[in-house]
Amino acid sequence: MASVKSKILVVGGAGFLGRHVVAASARLGHPTVALVRDMAPSDPAKAALLKSFQDAGVTLLKGDLYDQASLVSAVKGADVVISTVGSLQIADQTRLIDAIKEAGNVKRFFPSEFGLDVDRTGIVEPGKSILGGKVAIRRATEAAGIPYTYVVAGYFAGFALPNIGQQLAQGPPTDKAVVLGDGDTKVVYVEEGDIGTYTVLAADDPRAENKTLYIKPPANTLSHNELLSLWEKKTGKTFQREYVPEEAVLKQIQESPIPVNIILSIGHAAYVRGEQTGFEIDPAKGVDATELYPDVKYTTVDEYLNRFL
Repeated sequence: MASVKSKILVVGGAGFLGRHVVAASARLGHPTVALVRDMAPSDPAKAALLKSFQDAGVTLLKGDLYDQASLVSAVKGADVVISTVGSLQIADQTRLIDAIKEAGNVKRFFPSEFGLDVDRTGIVEPGKSILGGKVAIRRATEAAGIPYTYVVAGYFAGFALPNIGQQLAQGPPTDKAVVLGDGDTKVVYVEEGDIGTYTVLAADDPRAENKTLYIKPPANTLSHNELLSLWEKKTGKTFQREYVPEEAVLKQIQESPIPVNIILSIGHAAYVRGEQTGFEIDPAKGVDATELYPDVKYTTVDEYLNRFL
C-alpha cells in the first residue's frame, strides 16, 4: 500500500453517509476535501457539520455537481474521488465521470453505491429501475477507463436497526414484529462510520482496484429471527412474530405508493431473496473488506442495539 496518503475528494460529504466518509478520511490521515454547495448554510445543523469538518482538518471547497468548471477544478486537486450523492443524483454522476476524464489525474473513483450489489441483484420494481441508475454509472465508469472500487455494504445500521429490522415500522416492536418471508434468511447490517472506514482504507489499496468491496462483518450477518431474539434478550420481552409470505410481500409492493414500494422491494431482495449473503465472492471481481482489514474494530449489531435500551 502507498506510504503517502492519497488526497481524497468527497462529493456529497454532508449527506447521511458522506459525513462518515469525510470523517474517516480525515481520521485516517488523508488530505481531505469536501465539495460544498453552500459554504455558510443557514441551517444550524449543516453549519455545525461543516465546522466539525474544518475542526478535523478537512478543506471545504465551494463547488457543485452541476457546475462543470468547479467540478473539474476540484477533481484536479485529488488523487481519489468518493461520491456519496443521494438517490436523486445517481444518474448525474456522469458529470463527475466527465470531470475525472478531463482532469486525467484520478487514481481511483468510488461511485455512490453502498447498498445491494447492483450487477447481481434480482430486485423487483420499483427498486430495479432505481438500481439501474447505479448500473449505468458502473458501465460509464468502466467505459471511461477510470480505475474504480464499488462498495457494497448491505443495510445501513441507522436505517434498519432502530426498528429492529421491520421494514415499515417507526421504531422497535411493542407487542408484534412484522417479518418478511420466514425470517431465516441472513442479512448484513453495517454501522455508517464503519462503512466510511472500510471505504477509505480501500482508497489506496491495490487489492481493491477495479473490484467490488463487500462489507459483510461476520458478527453483523444474522437473520431477522436472530435479530429479534437478540432484542428480546436485551429487553426481557417476547414479541409475537407476524410472518409475511413472499406472495403477500410482492402484492404489497405492487399496490403501495412511493416510497413504501421502494423500501419493500429492497426488503424483499434482502430478507426474502437473501441477496446480501447468498453467494460466494468471485475473487476476480470482488474482495471481502473484513478479510482485507481484519484489525478494524467494527460496531457489532449487539453493541448497536444498546443505543435503544
